Amino acid sequence: MQEKQLQTLLDSLTWTEKVGQLIQLSGEFFNTEGMAVGPQQKLGISDEILANVGSVLNVTGAEKTKEIQERFLSQSTHKIPLLFMADIIYGYRTIFPIPLGLGATWNPELIESAYQVLGKEARSGGAHVTFAPMVDLVRDARWGRCLESTGEDPLLNSHFARSMVNGIQHQFDSMGIASCIKHFAAYGAAEAGREYNTVDMSERRLREDYLPSYQAGVDAGAKMVMTSFNTYDGMPVTGNEFLLKNVLRDEWGFDGVIISDYAAVKELIDHGVAKDNFEATTLAMQATNDIDMKSPCYATALLPLIKDGKIDEELVNQAVYRVLKLKNDLGLFEDATRGASAAKETELLLHDSHRQLAKQVSSEAMVLLENKNQLLPLTPNQDKVLLVGPYGDNQELIGLWAVHGKTQDTVSILSGLKNYLDDEHLSFEKGSDMLDSYDFLGEFGAPKEMIDSLKMTPEAQAEALEKAVTLGEKADVIIYALGEHTMQSGEAGSRTDLRLPDVQRRFLKKMIALGKKNILIAISGRPLILTEEQRQMDAIIAAWFPGTEGGSALADIIFGKVNPSGRLSMSFPYTVGQLPIYYNGFKTGRPATTSNHSGRFVSKYLDAPNEPLYPFGYGLSYHQSQLSELTLSETEMTDSLTISLEVSNLSQVAGTDTIQLYIQDVVGSVVRPVKELKQFKKITLAGHETKTISFTLTRDELRFYTKSMAFAAEPGEFLIFVENGQQQVTAKFDLI
Repeated sequence: MQEKQLQTLLDSLTWTEKVGQLIQLSGEFFNTEGMAVGPQQKLGISDEILANVGSVLNVTGAEKTKEIQERFLSQSTHKIPLLFMADIIYGYRTIFPIPLGLGATWNPELIESAYQVLGKEARSGGAHVTFAPMVDLVRDARWGRCLESTGEDPLLNSHFARSMVNGIQHQFDSMGIASCIKHFAAYGAAEAGREYNTVDMSERRLREDYLPSYQAGVDAGAKMVMTSFNTYDGMPVTGNEFLLKNVLRDEWGFDGVIISDYAAVKELIDHGVAKDNFEATTLAMQATNDIDMKSPCYATALLPLIKDGKIDEELVNQAVYRVLKLKNDLGLFEDATRGASAAKETELLLHDSHRQLAKQVSSEAMVLLENKNQLLPLTPNQDKVLLVGPYGDNQELIGLWAVHGKTQDTVSILSGLKNYLDDEHLSFEKGSDMLDSYDFLGEFGAPKEMIDSLKMTPEAQAEALEKAVTLGEKADVIIYALGEHTMQSGEAGSRTDLRLPDVQRRFLKKMIALGKKNILIAISGRPLILTEEQRQMDAIIAAWFPGTEGGSALADIIFGKVNPSGRLSMSFPYTVGQLPIYYNGFKTGRPATTSNHSGRFVSKYLDAPNEPLYPFGYGLSYHQSQLSELTLSETEMTDSLTISLEVSNLSQVAGTDTIQLYIQDVVGSVVRPVKELKQFKKITLAGHETKTISFTLTRDELRFYTKSMAFAAEPGEFLIFVENGQQQVTAKFDLI
């Protein structure tokens, strides 16, 4: 449809039909028998509005979406198709590792390929828009949605934001779907790491740390942006004109659709900035929020506000036009089902090539945290290996937000190990329950009978422990598959105790007493506190929720088919009391290690180190690399300079390193971070190979928001740090 035709369509709509386009309802409003009465009455939505709704939430599957679309259009006056939007965060049916694991790959190009698969599979199932990627920067592991983020660094997050948007919207006309970046803005800074909580920070910190990844997604062409639940500067984002109108639309030129998160328009009332649906609707519309997701506000208040002249009609027309334009960009006026096909689903979902890619991504996402005395890799069928723990023979490896994935498609850790070990060399015993109590699942609607059935009886627990100990006495190596429950991370998964669950820690203590070689596979949706385990274990692998091919990828690493290359994109704290913790904090007046002040009167804890247990950028491999011969093309920089160094593999094992370039602005008009990531490169070396690599650092990369809030580079001294996850080499230059 041409732009002129689109405008003609808009002009032909009644106000009721226009308002309908700005409302999103969930799948419960649509079923094979017709519209659902209960949900409609609960939200107070009229039949007229319901008949003109613009979009549907979390309905997927080719046959289902086609049926709803065709029935809806048969009753529609103007034949405006529905938009089907869904939470497809890190895979549709082929599930990749959680985004925090994707961040640990430091490989945006690979992740772009993964998100092409996501878009292709989701399109076959009838989805038009995915609420992904989540590009929130996170620094507090208590927040459950760390699972959905790629980490704590604005530059790295920006690279992934671009790659994910490009992947989702790849070959948009034939393969891709629309990307919705979220949660705009600064949702990852929720106070105390508590879901839906307040955010309060300076505009300088907002612009330097939190906004870059959203802007990267917008610049990559994301069709939609979702508002966050939090406040910023005292105003909830869904009604925040500064963020939505001034920054997103006016500064960045975003002319796509803005959608509220679930019920966030109505929550303006709960925040206390609106007294009723009318005020909430007015605030959201004035901020240029286009679609009201699953709330009664636009549906009940927008039409009266228009008729009473209390809201600018042009605001409404602009919002409706943006929604219609998205539908037109998707080609829905020509093909309302947009290629959704049960045959295509059969062909594409879990295709062998998709599984193979998922395995590669999972392998690159895993981070080897410990490998004392080079215990790993193991040699197949050499040692007697015992696998224990609640995740040992468990297909729940896809994480909470793999909404459309199926656990039965997942390769378990036990299945993966069986590819390398025969029955004589491999044994398994669960040995421990996942949790002491599953009562918290009641908050998610689980019935008591189901909750009670999950917990092992004391007798069963004792028997499982006894069997594990007996098998452990005969084993040479014990692999522990432990971690947090799927429902303990993700949305509304905020926690204050980030250690392994108590029942697992008690089990671990009993087993460690056997004195055998130990390997911990940590399954989680966030950085865990592994301070005790770091002392107890010979080897630790942070496996995250590794996805459909998680068990296969783990086995490949354990037995050395794959040399681990993952590097952390979020720090693992030493203790929860350090949170929030991140590598690029500001300098202080009394730094712990270099201050002239002595004793306790420096910036430190009395009972814990300042540093995390495992920092951003850290990770081990089976090879050992060395950085040397760091040189600069010049010591005084005007517009750019080249940084060169040699990277040598000191072992005979081939491996991949992530070489990370950081800078420190020594003196600024405002306090600058101790270290800032500016570039990174992945390099693969054969055994005993040496390569020379170089970075070109530009003046633009040294810009920041100065004392006057100008975005500029200031002359002065800069330090350079080049790292590989373990070693650091340094240099310095002057910007003139």
